[in-house]
Order: sequence, then structure tokens, then C-alpha cells
Amino acid sequence: MKNSILNENKNILVLGGAGFIGSHLCEVLVKQGHNVVCVDNFVSSDVENIKGLLEFPNFEFIRHDINQVLEPETLPELVKFKVEVFGFHEIYNFACPTSAKEYTKLPVETATSNSVGVINSLELARKYKAKYFLASTSSVYGQAPVDYKPVKEDYYGLLDFLGPRACYNEGKRFAETLVTTYRDFYKLDVRIARIFSTYGPRMLEHSGRRIPDYIQEALNSNEVMIAGDEKLSYSFCYITDMVQGISALMNSDIKDPVNLGSEQVYTLKAIAEKIIKLLNIEASIKHREGFAYLNQPAIPNIDKAKTELNWFPLVPIEQGLQETINYLRAKSISYQPFLNK
Repeated sequence: MKNSILNENKNILVLGGAGFIGSHLCEVLVKQGHNVVCVDNFVSSDVENIKGLLEFPNFEFIRHDINQVLEPETLPELVKFKVEVFGFHEIYNFACPTSAKEYTKLPVETATSNSVGVINSLELARKYKAKYFLASTSSVYGQAPVDYKPVKEDYYGLLDFLGPRACYNEGKRFAETLVTTYRDFYKLDVRIARIFSTYGPRMLEHSGRRIPDYIQEALNSNEVMIAGDEKLSYSFCYITDMVQGISALMNSDIKDPVNLGSEQVYTLKAIAEKIIKLLNIEASIKHREGFAYLNQPAIPNIDKAKTELNWFPLVPIEQGLQETINYLRAKSISYQPFLNK
């Protein structure tokens, strides 16, 4: 089915759109005036993330597992977007369970999302001749290089393809293989972003996502527990910067993977210290055993994004942390004593 320029706004399908990054992208696309269809099954997302979008007439939510075939033109909710006529112009795929510490919780769902789910989404892109975006991950690089040198897109990396995290790490490698295969064989117009650690409001809580967990722990117990040793370091990109990078990539002609992330590196202890300072409270920092198969992650080289997308992160870490703190305080009634500070 061919897209038509007679449709004033784009029909855009966002798979995993109720998740952390997906919901922020949906919000941007809706406010730009596009017709956005968000698909999610809430396995690792939250209806609260899209609650504010439900009032917009150009937004529609479909509860569905992408591991099952989706037939948008048969859904009565989408009649208003004339999907049977215009199809979809763009498809963004964020649909995959993700947890930093509980990869044994949904291993089959994770592996199938990166295989069957990706195939189902690529077939939709073929059907509608839509531009396709895959949210891949820095985890495809596995263990950071010995010298911790920032990795470029041509770095192959080293990871355990049979370990408990393989359903996600190796799964995303296979997802990239599927996307590039469809690109080359079916001439599909694709984009692949290798997303490095991203933070901000709407992050999945209690899953090992360090920044929201540290904030919660500092507020609730005046103690921050860091999984891993003092040398463990990460780069953190604020969500608005990441969404801008994704949009820049989607609007580019780059069909190979692109690193999106921050080049600024911080130890987890330094992040915890910044959070405690911004909270203006007394709290201790302790280290405990790291998550299973937790390694020092790779740090991105984003030269490609800088030169070809004219993109790089702009939000300072302190500003991003403050925005995240404000969100978590407002969200939880347990933080009421802090609201009037």
C-alpha cells in the first residue's frame, strides 16, 4: 500500500510507545500534529506515561503484543486516520522488555521481541512502504574495550551470547541483522540507533535503572546502594536530547547504525553524590555486589552523529537530574513533605 501526500499529517506507528523513550517520542510527534498510534502491552511500561496524550484526537493507543501479528486497518479505533487508505508513513520500534537486573524475568518475551516482534514490525513497514526505525542499544558492543576507549559504530564488541542477558544483548544484535537484511533484500528505508544510557522522567522504576533508584533510595532511606564497584562508569544522556537525536536520525539518509548517547563519563558514585547534593539531604553511599553478568559498559564515540546529524547532547547532567527528581517527587505521594520546599 502506498502512502499518499494527500494526507496532510503523517500516520506514525510507535511500537513500545508507552515506555520511557517511546512515550516522550509520542508526545513530540503528537504536538507536531502527526497522527500517532501507540502500541504497547505494558510488560515494561506504564499507562501513566501516555495518560496525558489520550485527550489528543490525533493520538490513539492500541494494547497489543508485537509478537503477535498486528492488522491496523481492521481496528475501528484507527478509522479516523484512514489507515486503509494512507497506511503508515513511519514506524518506530521500541518494543522490547528491558531490565538492568531481572533479565531472567522475561527472557522468552525479550528474545521473541527481538526476533518475531521485529519481523512482524518489518512486515508492517513492507506492507505500508513505511520508513522504519529500530531502537537498538549500546549493549550490542558488550564489554567495553580494555583501554575504555569510546567505541565507534564499526567496533564489533565482545559479549556472552549464551548468558542470562543474551536475550537482550544478543537479541538486539539479531534485530539489527534482520533490519539490515530487510534493507538490503527488500530495499526498505531503515534507521538504526544504538542508544546508550538515557535518563529522565518516566523511567522504569525498581528495575536497576540507576538514577531513579538512587533518587528513591536517597529520599526513602537516606542511603544509596550502588550495584558494582567504585570504578564502574557510565555516560548518561537526558531524554530530550535523545529524542532530538532519534528525530534527526529519522530525518536523515543514514541507513547504517548510529551511536546516540553522551560522551561525558561519570562513576556511579559521582552520580549518587550529585543526586544527594541536589536533594539537599544527608545520605550515605554504599556499594554491593553487582547484577549478574554486569560489566563495564562501552562509552560512545558520537563523531558520526555530530558530523552527519549535527547532533550532540546539550542538557547538563545537573539540570537533567533536577528534572528527574522533580518528576519523581511529584509522582509519589510519599514525597509530599518535599513538595513545598
